[in-house]
Amino acid sequence: MITLTFIDLEHQQLPDEITLPILWVGLSINLFGVHVSINDAIIGAVSGYGILWILYHLFRLLTGKQGMGYGDFKLLAMAGAWLGWQALPIIILISSVLGTMVGISLILFRGHDHNIPIPFGPYIAIAAWIVLLWGNHLTQWYWGTTS
Repeated sequence: MITLTFIDLEHQQLPDEITLPILWVGLSINLFGVHVSINDAIIGAVSGYGILWILYHLFRLLTGKQGMGYGDFKLLAMAGAWLGWQALPIIILISSVLGTMVGISLILFRGHDHNIPIPFGPYIAIAAWIVLLWGNHLTQWYWGTTS
């Protein structure tokens, strides 16, 4: 994730040579239920890719612009393969909030041209890391439950 973050920041790309093998490793380790069941991992990978694919095409249809790249789809699929479909909503929420805060800050305080894209991969990576470490606590806090 660290490598992908820096590559995306520098080149605005998330190489398949990194994302796809890590996605497959996530599915493979979850054959043994390391993080989640294999069913949750497969649904997570498919849903992670599909959610951003749908958003990409809706945004393009409405604006005529690309909102993100296919590497972002694969990165969220990778997170879903490792952490399961249940982690995707909070990963999407955290990454969107972080990306929005950084984007607005860059525009307001650094004069960043709003037409120049800001990579989204680093925010997905940070959010996935947060969910890996504290996902259960965040979910319990959000829903006001403990277990």
